[in-house]
Amino acid sequence: MPQSFDLIGPDTVRAAARRIAGDVRRTPLMRVPGPALGVAVEALWLKLEHLQISGSFKARGMFNRMRSLPIPPAGVVVASGGNAGIAVATAARALGVPCEVYLPELASAAKRQALAALGATVVVGGAAYADALAACLQRQQATGALLMHAYDQAEVVAGAGTLAAEIEEQAGLPDRVLVSVGGGGLIAGIAAWFASRTRVEAVEPEGAPTLHAARAAGEPVDVAVGGLAADALGARRIGAFAWPLCQAHVAAAHLVTDNAIRQAQSDLWRHLRLAVEPAAALPLAALQSGLVEPHATERIALVLCGANFDPATLAG
Repeated sequence: MPQSFDLIGPDTVRAAARRIAGDVRRTPLMRVPGPALGVAVEALWLKLEHLQISGSFKARGMFNRMRSLPIPPAGVVVASGGNAGIAVATAARALGVPCEVYLPELASAAKRQALAALGATVVVGGAAYADALAACLQRQQATGALLMHAYDQAEVVAGAGTLAAEIEEQAGLPDRVLVSVGGGGLIAGIAAWFASRTRVEAVEPEGAPTLHAARAAGEPVDVAVGGLAADALGARRIGAFAWPLCQAHVAAAHLVTDNAIRQAQSDLWRHLRLAVEPAAALPLAALQSGLVEPHATERIALVLCGANFDPATLAG
């Protein structure tokens, strides 16, 4: 496969932004005093991507791939822990094409319900994301549907990068950007856009450390998957597109505990009434845990990547 640098960069991100402009939302960038969230900086910039169509950043990449390639009569097929499937189903409904989504057993009830409401055909394809992906690939070979990958396709990564372009347009170049990582499509797109012009840092749950493990091993490796954010960040290894971009442009990879994630998610709700899923709370959790220690005047952007969860689980 060609290197990420050959396929994804600022020019491809700009092209993706033009291609999907009529399909996705330009989500707000919210300035919040750092002390309001227990962080010793003057302000944090929260990219409210949980307000994106389909409830997560994934819509950007899925619309970009479906707008870039011909779609066969069989439509599209994807394996997903939930957010990518919802994004594909949203795009498929908008474009009027059939959609099949293969879910792992750990996918939340809220995400299953969202898929059903969008008219997708839902199939439970095994215990973990990797199992659902294997079932999905078999189905794609049988039907000829356009394969949509949750994070490891050039069009998907470039589409995710449009989020970073928006941050820069909205508030200039931040000093630091903190990004949740599962398979790496989001951070790869962000890294492709910023290309070391700012400090991009990854945040992963301890229960699914794909990038952290790859950095330790010097190459992508399989990891066990579990924990609070596994339904959204449940990839077994970092993506082939993400890995070289992360090597070149991601400065650090932090691991946060489930307790820290839950606290950050609760604080975003209690203090700001921002209802985000656990995966979206990781960047704040890294700051609150002291894993990231910024200067008081740093301009820090946090990507709140999704909101596909049951809001009844929030307290306060």
